[in-house]
Amino acid sequence: MAFEGLTQKLNAVFSKLKSRGKLNEADINVAMREVKLALLEADVNFKVAKEFIKSVSAKCVGEDVLKSLTPGQQVIKIVKEEMISLLGTNATKIEIAPNGPTVIMVFGLQGAGKTTLCGKIAMMYGKQGKKIMLVACDVYRPAAAEQLEILSRQTDSGYYFEDKSKPLVIAKLAIAKAKKELYDMIIIDTAGRLHIDDEMMIELSELEAEVSPNNKLLVVDAMTGQDAVNIAKHFDESLDITGVVLTKMDGDSRGGAALSIRSVTGKPIIYAGIGEKLEDLEVFHPDRIASRILGMGDMLTLIEKAEQSFETDKAKDLEKKLKTNRFDLEDFLEQIKQMKNMGSMSDILSMIPGASKISEKDIDEKQMVKTQAIIQSMTKKERANPQILNSSRRKRIAKGSGTDVVDVNRLINQFNSMKKMMKQFSGGKKGKLGHMPDMPF
Repeated sequence: MAFEGLTQKLNAVFSKLKSRGKLNEADINVAMREVKLALLEADVNFKVAKEFIKSVSAKCVGEDVLKSLTPGQQVIKIVKEEMISLLGTNATKIEIAPNGPTVIMVFGLQGAGKTTLCGKIAMMYGKQGKKIMLVACDVYRPAAAEQLEILSRQTDSGYYFEDKSKPLVIAKLAIAKAKKELYDMIIIDTAGRLHIDDEMMIELSELEAEVSPNNKLLVVDAMTGQDAVNIAKHFDESLDITGVVLTKMDGDSRGGAALSIRSVTGKPIIYAGIGEKLEDLEVFHPDRIASRILGMGDMLTLIEKAEQSFETDKAKDLEKKLKTNRFDLEDFLEQIKQMKNMGSMSDILSMIPGASKISEKDIDEKQMVKTQAIIQSMTKKERANPQILNSSRRKRIAKGSGTDVVDVNRLINQFNSMKKMMKQFSGGKKGKLGHMPDMPF
C-alpha cells in the first residue's frame, strides 16, 4: 500500500496529540521530533525534513493552536497544509502546443519504466480523442523498439522507427511525418543507462535541441527513495526538466521520493504510475496525496476511478435490480470484475477515510480470486437462484473451484447478508441498519 509505513507512524503521533485536552510547547516539540524521525525513516531528504519541521513548528506554537479547544486537530491541519505545499500545491498538467503536434520527450535510467510510461500517456490522451504517435529513439536496448511498437497497437497509436538510424535522424523524420499526417501528440522514447554518464547526457541534449519538446519528462522509480531525488537533481541540472513521473508508486510504502523531489529540484511531479496496466497512470494531485499520507483518504480519486471502471449502463441496470431485489450472484461477479479494474483492495482502502488504518497484511487479495472462482463454478441457474444450492451442488462447486464446501457456504451466507443490507440502503426498509456484514472477498 502506497505510503503505508509513513501513514502509520504519523497516525500514531497524531493519536497522542488528539488524546490531550491541552497542548504546550514541550508537547509540540516532542511530537515534531517524532514526525521528523518518521519522515527520515521514510527516506525523505534530510534538508527537506528539517525545513518542513521548522515551518510546522513555528505555526504550531502560536496562540491559535495552544489555546484551541481541539489543539490536536489544529496541528494535523497545519501538517497537512505544509505537506501540500511541499508536494507542489496544485496538480501540474503537461503543456499542449498551440500549433502543430505537442512533443513529449521521455527519459530516465534503465528499469524506471520509460517505455511503458510512453504507452500509458498514449492511452490517457488517446481516450481524450488525441491522435498519438510513439517514436522509438532507444536504439541500444534490445527489443526496445519492438516493445514500443506493441504498445502502439495496444493504445491504437501511430508508431515510428528507422532501423540502423541514429536517434536524431529518427526524431527529425518522425516529427516531419507527424506534422504531415496531423498528429496531435508525439511521444519520444529515449535510451536509458544503468547510471548517469556524460555520453547519455550529451545525446539527450542534442536530441532536445533537435526536437524542441514542449515537455521533458523524467521517469524515476519511486521505490529508490533518495536515489530518485539525486537522479532528478542531476537530470534537471543538465536538461532543465519540465516535470517528473514517479513510477511504482503502488509499491512505495515510504514516500521519500514523492515528498522530496519538488523541494530539491523545484520541478513538479506530473504523473504517478500506480500499476503495470496501461490504465494505471494518475495525475499527481498534491492535496489528494497529502490526504492519503495522513490517513484521511482520497475520495475524489476513488470516485474518478469508479467512473472510469464502471460502465454507466451497467450501473443503472444494477440500481434497478437493487431496488427490485433482483441482485444475484451473476451481478455480483460483474461487480468483482469491475472493482478489480480499479486496482488492488489495498489501494482502494487507502482512498477511504479511516480505512488506511487497516494494514496490508490484513488484506487478503486472494480471497477475491477465490470468490470469483466459486461463482464461476456455478451454472447460470445457480447464480440467479442461490437458494437451490443444496449439499450436492455445493460439493460440486467446491471441487470445481478448488475450494472447500465451507468456503462456498461462507460466500452464500455473506452474499445473503449483503443483499439484505443493499435492500435496506436502496429504500426497501426504513430504520436503523444492523452491523455491516463481512464482504465475500
